[in-house]
Amino acid sequence: MTGTRRHRAAGPLFVAPFLTLFLLLFLAPLGYAAYLSLFQSRLIGGTVFVGLDNYTQALGDPQLLHGLGRVALFFVIQVPVMLLLALLFALALDSGLLRLARVIRLGIFVPYAVPSVVAALMWGYLYGPDFGPFAQLSRKLDLPAPHFLSDGWMLGSLANIVTWEFVGYNMIILYAALRTVPPELYEAAAVDGAGAWRIAWSVKLPALRPALLLTLLFSVIGSFQLFNEPNLLMKIAPDVITSSYTANLYAYSLAFTGQQVNYAATVSFLLGLVIVIASYVVLLTANRRRTA
Repeated sequence: MTGTRRHRAAGPLFVAPFLTLFLLLFLAPLGYAAYLSLFQSRLIGGTVFVGLDNYTQALGDPQLLHGLGRVALFFVIQVPVMLLLALLFALALDSGLLRLARVIRLGIFVPYAVPSVVAALMWGYLYGPDFGPFAQLSRKLDLPAPHFLSDGWMLGSLANIVTWEFVGYNMIILYAALRTVPPELYEAAAVDGAGAWRIAWSVKLPALRPALLLTLLFSVIGSFQLFNEPNLLMKIAPDVITSSYTANLYAYSLAFTGQQVNYAATVSFLLGLVIVIASYVVLLTANRRRTA
C-alpha cells in the first residue's frame, strides 16, 4: 500500500517543475498582459480602467489592420513556396539516388542554424542598392540595379530571407516522417508495377500529411509573428518599413518606443487571437479533407 502511494505521488513530483515554469513564465505574464490591456494611461487622471475600450480602438486601427493584412499576404506567398521546396528536398533525399546525401542534407539545414538576426543583416547587405553585390554586378553590366528594398519588392525580399532560413528546418521534419514509413509499402507498390514517381505520389505524400500539417501550423504562427527581419531591414529602408509594417513590430514599437504599454498589450492579445483562429481554420480544413 505504501509503494502504491509513493508511485501515485511520483507523477505530480515529476510534472511539478514543468507546471511551475509554465505558470511563472507563461500564464502569469499572460494574465498580467490581459490586466494591462484593460487600462489606459492618461495625462489627467493617470492610469484608469477602461474595460474593452482598447480592444474597440484596436479593431478600428488602420495601422494594425494593414499590418495584419500584410503578414496574411506574406503567408499566402511565402509558405507554399517554402513547404514545396522542403517537400522536394525531403523526397529527393529519401529517394536514395543523391550522391553525398548527408552533405547535401547538412547544407540545406545549415541556414536554419544561422540566427535570424545574422541572416537578416547578411541579406540586407546583399540587397543593398549601393554596396550590395547584386547592385555592383548590375552596374558593371550597365544594367539598372534591382530595387530589392523598394516598396514593391520588400515583401518578396522578406519572404526570400524567411524561406532561406526555414526550408531546411521543414525539410528535416518531412524527411524524418518519410524515414518512419515501413519499407514494405514501397516494396508492395513496386511489385504492383509502380515507379518512383507513382510511389512518391501514392505512398509517400499520404504518409506525409500529418508532418505537412505540423509544418503548416508552425508556418502560420511564424508568419503572423514576423518581427526580426523587418525590424532589422527597417534600419536600411526606413521609408518602406515603418513601425507598423507587421502587427508584431507594431506592438513592439507601441510598448518600447511609444511607451503605450496598455495598448501594446491589447494589440498583442488580438494578434494572438488571430493566430489561434488561423491555426484552427487550418486544422479544421485538414480534418474535413481527411474525412471527405
